[in-house]
Amino acid sequence: MNETEKPDTPTSPTTAESTPTPSTNSGKVPSLEHEQTYGGGARFQAFDAEIERELQEALGGLSDKEMYGEPAKTKKPGVPAAGSSRKKGKVLSVHGPDVFVEVPGGRSQGILPVTQFPDGPPKIGSEIEFEIEGYDNNNGLLLLTRHGAAVEADWSTVAVGQIVEARVTGTNKGGLSVDVNGIRGFLPISQIDIYRVENVEQYVNQKLLCQVTEADRQERNLVVSRRNLLEKEREEMREKLWGQLTEGQTHQGIVRSIKEFGAFVDIGGVDGLLHVSEMSWQRVKDPFSLVQIGQSVQVVILKIDQERRKLSLGMKQLMTSPWDDAAAKYPVSTIVSGMVTRLMDFGAFVELEPAIEGLIHISELAPQRVHRVRDIVQVGQDVQVMVLNVDPGQRRISLSLKAALPNEPESSSEEEAEEVEAPVRPARPRTTPLRGGIGGN
Repeated sequence: MNETEKPDTPTSPTTAESTPTPSTNSGKVPSLEHEQTYGGGARFQAFDAEIERELQEALGGLSDKEMYGEPAKTKKPGVPAAGSSRKKGKVLSVHGPDVFVEVPGGRSQGILPVTQFPDGPPKIGSEIEFEIEGYDNNNGLLLLTRHGAAVEADWSTVAVGQIVEARVTGTNKGGLSVDVNGIRGFLPISQIDIYRVENVEQYVNQKLLCQVTEADRQERNLVVSRRNLLEKEREEMREKLWGQLTEGQTHQGIVRSIKEFGAFVDIGGVDGLLHVSEMSWQRVKDPFSLVQIGQSVQVVILKIDQERRKLSLGMKQLMTSPWDDAAAKYPVSTIVSGMVTRLMDFGAFVELEPAIEGLIHISELAPQRVHRVRDIVQVGQDVQVMVLNVDPGQRRISLSLKAALPNEPESSSEEEAEEVEAPVRPARPRTTPLRGGIGGN
């Protein structure tokens, strides 16, 4: 061993591992390290760990070099990490294009662009929902983004999955031409809405929130979809609405499709069936005569099937029922006019007024025995009937055709007196003896 070389000085285990013990009797003030080790600093460490975890998830595992700009690769802005969670915070201030937000549990503020507030800058003190997207090391600020908010994109940053604001500039054969922050794009007609769009001209000059589905920088090809965002929004609304629905509620809905048996109505994320028998108090043969696709209608919930996720809706229940005053309009034993609408084996139905039908039972069609209903009345025939019974609760009226027939005139006593029986003539005397009898000499 050379004289210049000195052996390593052993370190005392007691010196290396010893930790100063706090003493309440001494006048010394504990150090910050001591406070973090033994006092309430554990809470701050937990907050730091949570923020650190969210940042790592948001940054997607980027290295320090990638974060500080040495390599060419950078994280694409505007795409929240899959594992990021939503938070709520209060708006602290608004400075030009930036909105500063208080982040709960963190030691730094967050910032997001004012362009993510389409209705204008938020009010100071208002609470907003956001996601942590990254961290600005130079300014010590968390980079935030609002859920579903549009981001400004150009060909250097645009990426699939981004939510952008697209201005419709025109129509073409397959959909709409859009402009996304100066980038020319295409919105297919099948991706404009959840349901089929018949008139695309109505979207021209409108600004629509869309999601990027294709982005080819070399070919300068950008395709966006509005339907993707609407479906996600609809799914969130559906789950929320199912927990609030009750029978008897009234909702405003949109007719989405029409079938022979009724129409399907969207009441805000949930589709319900409006059966043809529940559209009107009158008998409806063709649903298209009452509703059209895209029409706004008011409906009431009749039945809810939570297991099968089905709704039965009604529209006539919101209208005045003609049966409410049927008993007053059609008193028993009165004779009224009507038209035969249907023939059945057990009788005939007669319409007294729109939505009010009565039944003539086969036994009330004629004084004599009736074997076939069509032998007495025909569909479309006008008849005079007598009201036998009215049941507004069951919406039934019993009618009689034979009771409304005029009575046959009875013969008078004078006419009977004139009918004189023919006189009885006496028998003429017999002049010849009876044959076979016993005669005398």
